[in-house]
Amino acid sequence: MPKTSYDDEIAALKQELLRSQKMASLGELVGTTTHEFNNVLMTVINYAKLGMRNKDEASRDKAFDRILAAAVRAEKITNAVLGMARNRSEEFAPTELEPLVDQSLLLLEREMQKYRVQVRKEFSAAPPVRAIGNQVQQVLINLMTNARQAMPNGGELVLRITHDAKAGFVDLTVRDNGSGIPREQLTKIFDKFYSTKSGPDATGKGGTGVGLSTCREIVDAHHGRLRVESTVGKGTAFTVRLPLWQEKSESAAAAPIAPLGVPNSLSSSTTSLGT
Repeated sequence: MPKTSYDDEIAALKQELLRSQKMASLGELVGTTTHEFNNVLMTVINYAKLGMRNKDEASRDKAFDRILAAAVRAEKITNAVLGMARNRSEEFAPTELEPLVDQSLLLLEREMQKYRVQVRKEFSAAPPVRAIGNQVQQVLINLMTNARQAMPNGGELVLRITHDAKAGFVDLTVRDNGSGIPREQLTKIFDKFYSTKSGPDATGKGGTGVGLSTCREIVDAHHGRLRVESTVGKGTAFTVRLPLWQEKSESAAAAPIAPLGVPNSLSSSTTSLGT
């Protein structure tokens, strides 16, 4: 069989694997969303029963307030899911990162609360990046879930957006103060089917070894870079670097990727991967 046929077959298999990985991520997202809606419905049902049992005005007002708050949350979840549905296009477009982060965080908010993870957002003003919105959300949800799993006893999750105007990139960082990753494992974490976890956690997420490899493939396809910094006992930070949207140069060749650089204080325990 000619070499080109082998190459075509390998390329087709890679595309099929990527589609399977996307479906697995979609399944996890559906599970998360369903769980969130179930929480909202339980709140509505319980406070509706409370209002029906108690005839006094104070109890009924409290029940109505809680039902209204649950309905508002349901609306936000619905809008987040609809936003992801509208972003199902596979075409690159000018994309604001801050709304994507907020929508993704909304879907994981109760999960973060359950595991006592405090979220701190540090968003600097940044122009749109060249991205496929639903794919960036897939990366973001995966990284935030990994960060939560690294802090089983609670901790702090920092989400940071910064704009490197000189290089023409926007950096999106997901940082936890969890257990950290040993240096000997850092160079392997983006390998397919390699996992530092023994299996899925109580929420059914993780342990398959395909999440981070898919993240890297997505970022590579965006002509971006995915970098990890980690220190055992102090935590881990993943930084996604994406190019700015350039209206006039979208038909031109992609510019070379500007290096992220390695801070001196972390250079002994840091790996940087990307194209």
